[in-house]
Amino acid sequence: MANVKVTMAQEGLTSQRVALSDSDGHFIFADVTPGAFHLSLLAPGFATLERSGVLHVGEDLAVSQLALVVARASVDVEVTLPPEQVAEDEVKIEEQQRVLGFIPNFYVSYIPHAVPLTPKLKFQLAWRSTIDPVSFVITGAVAGFQQAENEFSGYGQGAKGYARRYGAAYGDLVSATFIGGAILPSLLKQDPRYFYKGTGSGQSRFWYAIANAVICKGDNGRWQPNYSAIIGGLAAGGISNLYYPAANRNGASLTFENALIGIGGAAASNVIQEFIVRRFTPHLPPPEPAKP
Repeated sequence: MANVKVTMAQEGLTSQRVALSDSDGHFIFADVTPGAFHLSLLAPGFATLERSGVLHVGEDLAVSQLALVVARASVDVEVTLPPEQVAEDEVKIEEQQRVLGFIPNFYVSYIPHAVPLTPKLKFQLAWRSTIDPVSFVITGAVAGFQQAENEFSGYGQGAKGYARRYGAAYGDLVSATFIGGAILPSLLKQDPRYFYKGTGSGQSRFWYAIANAVICKGDNGRWQPNYSAIIGGLAAGGISNLYYPAANRNGASLTFENALIGIGGAAASNVIQEFIVRRFTPHLPPPEPAKP
């Protein structure tokens, strides 16, 4: 059932948490303090349902199916929960997603019908991604490989050359993430996340992952061309010409070539997300079937 008001109370805490079930009857509470809890479910025309339990340290608890009983005397109750709050709770879960427990996997939603992100949350995800310690480590590895192969020779060698390569690689990461993942999605009202499908035949899931390199969900819930990622890739490539050595700036052709490479890389990444990454990512919400 949709729009069931779920109130959670915990021993020792004066405040209560409230969630509203989605169209499939699911609800989520994130960052819950371990210990005893009590759930109260309320919906118009149904009797209030009470459930209690205990959440242990480090546990992700999936509550078993709950059934509401029609009330003898119906009372109209208007329940409203701001979608912004629901989106914040869902983003908190996404910010805990790490492949093998340490590699960030923030831009994947395992809730097919997740609430659209506000501009604030889009910038929050971009910020968290760019300042994550693993991002600095990966950037360092990229700069080290470039120095070993003497890529962007105009930077030279030694510590100074490595620092320049590191700065350029990190600049690429920041510009691509913020332009394609926050600024343009906010202006164009598009969702920068990949929505895990997880159902259907392997072939349908494969083509779904490939297609998501050039399409995305809008904030209105409809699929549309992914202008944010495509234009963002071109913009980030153009900005890189401001800090790469003059000898390595090949003009517009290289920018468009890198944009096409970026689309291909996104398609490959989506396929890996769809078939491999989930099993290596702990602390995920339970899967739910996607609507056709």
